[in-house]
Amino acid sequence: MSDWQQRIDAIWARADELGDAEVMRRIDELAGERPEHDPHALFEQAGARDSAGLETEAEPLYTAAIANGLTGAERVQAHIQLASTIRNLGRPLESIALLDAIAPEAGELHDAVVAFRALALVDAGEARRAASDALAALAPHLPRYRRSLTAYAFALAASA
Repeated sequence: MSDWQQRIDAIWARADELGDAEVMRRIDELAGERPEHDPHALFEQAGARDSAGLETEAEPLYTAAIANGLTGAERVQAHIQLASTIRNLGRPLESIALLDAIAPEAGELHDAVVAFRALALVDAGEARRAASDALAALAPHLPRYRRSLTAYAFALAASA
């Protein structure tokens, strides 16, 4: 992990203590150390604004981070966070499409994709489908009742 990323992580570790404005200020300061249009810097700036509830400011930064070549787990995180932002801005169908596009690459973040997709489905008026998807993702993590919960999730999807 780079020194720059360690300093970013240190800010996020103290985010509750620092407050939204100070987190944004510090993230922006560190972003200024990177080349213009650096995808990692844009991603962190987007996250700082998103965390502060400034979705309209976060959206173009997430989009730019992805467009400028963000890779790996951060690319998946950017898609999830952008999809959440878009949902919060009242565009759940766009959020669902974005999550569906990144799902094959999600890896260990697959369940997060499912969870945020479920929220978007609820906003899109598909609560039964949302519950089905969320339960199906949860089932493999349970020490008992996996089979039953999987069957209930399937039944919900069939009746959606």
